[in-house]
Amino acid sequence: MNTLPNYEKVVIPIEKLTKYALDPKSEPDKATAFRLALGYKISNANALINNIRNNLVSFECKEKDNKGHGMRYEVIMSLVGENGRTANVLTAWIDDKVNGEMRMTSAYVTKKKGAQYVKRV
Repeated sequence: MNTLPNYEKVVIPIEKLTKYALDPKSEPDKATAFRLALGYKISNANALINNIRNNLVSFECKEKDNKGHGMRYEVIMSLVGENGRTANVLTAWIDDKVNGEMRMTSAYVTKKKGAQYVKRV
């Protein structure tokens, strides 16, 4: 299974969640999906960050492309949310060639299914 390179050192900017994905004014569809599917809102964005970070190692990573700023990746993971429900969350990443960070660029609830969960021993 291919895991996200440097998954243990990823940078997840809280603003990607509080100002976009979980903000009902900025991204009403994404925010509603996160709230209804998993129980995440701006007020518990750190819990979502921890959930993503803790589950990265368990799901397949797909290389996307490099448009000059660094290689891009996608990880679709099945997460159990604050409300006890499970939903698929697509996370997008860039291996920033300028500063070497593996940084999350987007996250949203999706109906797409990722690779099967693989339990690490």
